[in-house]
Amino acid sequence: MAEGKEKAKRLYQVWRGTNRFFCGGRLIFGPDVASLILTLILVVGPALSFCIKVYHTIKVHEKDHKDGRYWYVVLLVAAVLTCLDILFLFLTSSRDPGIIPRNSTPPDSEEAFDMNTPSMEWVNDRTPHLRLPKTKEVLVNGHSVKVKYCDTCMLYRPPRASHCSICNNCVQRFDHHCPWVGQCIGLRNYRFFYMFISTSTILCIYVFAFSWVHIAHQGPSVLKAMSQDVLSDFLIVYCFIAVWFVGGLTIFHFYLMCSNQTTYENFRYRYDKKENPYHKGIRRNLIEVFLRKIPPSLNDFRAFVHEDENMVMEPTGSDLVRTSKEKIDIEMGNKFSELSGISLPEILQNLRYDELEGNSKSKDGIVDLDLHPSPFLFERKEDDKCDELIIAHETETVHQV
Repeated sequence: MAEGKEKAKRLYQVWRGTNRFFCGGRLIFGPDVASLILTLILVVGPALSFCIKVYHTIKVHEKDHKDGRYWYVVLLVAAVLTCLDILFLFLTSSRDPGIIPRNSTPPDSEEAFDMNTPSMEWVNDRTPHLRLPKTKEVLVNGHSVKVKYCDTCMLYRPPRASHCSICNNCVQRFDHHCPWVGQCIGLRNYRFFYMFISTSTILCIYVFAFSWVHIAHQGPSVLKAMSQDVLSDFLIVYCFIAVWFVGGLTIFHFYLMCSNQTTYENFRYRYDKKENPYHKGIRRNLIEVFLRKIPPSLNDFRAFVHEDENMVMEPTGSDLVRTSKEKIDIEMGNKFSELSGISLPEILQNLRYDELEGNSKSKDGIVDLDLHPSPFLFERKEDDKCDELIIAHETETVHQV
């Protein structure tokens, strides 16, 4: 293929997040997908041991000509719970949790300057000439909610979305990143995550209870039976410890569902101190989690995308995307530093801020630092004055040389 000609690749092949893709982009995992092996061992190991123990008990009953149909039911239920637990684990970890597609370029600069907000920030590295509001307000169920600008994904996150630093993606209705499933928990897999931890809790209680029943059936002396049945002893101790973890997690997330919160919101916003704009009542909140149709993924990871000279895809792990014009702007800044012998930050440090202070003061003469955290975050009419100061300082430096 000729140089400069567009090359078509699938989206998952050029995805700038840290996700791991399998089966040609059909399955998407987090970067810590290897932790799934440990989780599978912790789930399947004790459950399989319990099933083997029950099967051995059935054979003993048949050998002694005793009725063992009761233990067949115990074995069947244990096997079904184990299979369901593994299924929910796979559905949680292998699907798109609700990743929001990134923008290839930030919002238009004219739009950014026209937006009136006291909190502004520069979009470093990508478009150094552009400043954007850090937050803007949107209405949710009649409540004003602030949404933040994500410098990595170059977009304003929808309400309840957040950026996962592990997967390097913005996720809809972000709850948390779970290392046990190796995936973010968000809008499209929260239901399966809760079913996974609740099924794990039921399985732990089930194995714990019937391990005691098995010991009790071995004779009148429980202590003697426990000394002879090491496997049942292990399962009792293991399930007792595990149920505190998965059981506590199940109860906590049931509370979050009833109050329509995410883990991120619960720890950050504390809706018990202010009204939760997403709360619709316990019944409607539960319906929203379990019965509402799961929205389709916003990304078609198997779709073909074009990679040309105007869009430079950085290596995996970097989230910088620069257009040709932005590269020229950055190169011009570097040449300015080489020719003048002085770096841009040094120029900024030597500027006289007293000439600009008057515009950052309120009517009472008090400087509002939140309104103008930097002398460069002013209206356009002040830009010419700033440029004159920079040129004057550059001329003075050249004369000194």
